[in-house]
Amino acid sequence: MSSDMQLEEKLKFQFKDSNILERALTHPSMGKNRPNYERLEFLGDSVLGLIISAELFNRYPNEAEGELTKRLAGLICGDTLVKVSQHLGLAEHIIMSESEKTSGGRDNKANLENVMEAIIGAIYLDQGFEAAKEFVLREWASLIDKMVEPPKDAKSALQEWAQGRGLPLPEYVVTKQDGPSHAPDFEISVTVQGYPTEIGTGNSKRIAEQQAAAKLYSALNK
Repeated sequence: MSSDMQLEEKLKFQFKDSNILERALTHPSMGKNRPNYERLEFLGDSVLGLIISAELFNRYPNEAEGELTKRLAGLICGDTLVKVSQHLGLAEHIIMSESEKTSGGRDNKANLENVMEAIIGAIYLDQGFEAAKEFVLREWASLIDKMVEPPKDAKSALQEWAQGRGLPLPEYVVTKQDGPSHAPDFEISVTVQGYPTEIGTGNSKRIAEQQAAAKLYSALNK
């Protein structure tokens, strides 16, 4: 059985265009002349956010925006993407250069996160929104079910962490804004003095800030 067929079995999804799947699995280290997952990653991030947002909106009709935002941030953050990627065994299917492999590329969480988003984008391109929705809700079902209460606000948790160590408050900076005014896409960085920066993305500043804070708080507590 080919690697693509094995992966499609794991995904429970058969691509009409195998080239889209190959692109979703191709790491940028393969060179500028070979299409890679970066554009599909961008698309998949937005598709995932919309699907999860709609599911939470319908599932929790009495929750305020702030509570829904906390749930969303926890379900689309990097750590969650890595968990789903690992569950599906995507690492062994990533197409990468030998130098990337030897530097630990298959265990690199950023690679796992990026490929997961790219797969979602690829499914959307190959067979449309409903196919992507079916895939996401199937793979995220247990994660949504286990989130009985909205997780603690990541920004508050990060602020408390910094203050508890006598550090200045976390600093948030909008590093990129794309898309039209009615459907923007934000990239926001967060920094705590003396520690590495983390990046969050989302279709609102609040979501991007929460995602960035969640990633940094998780990294600081490992």
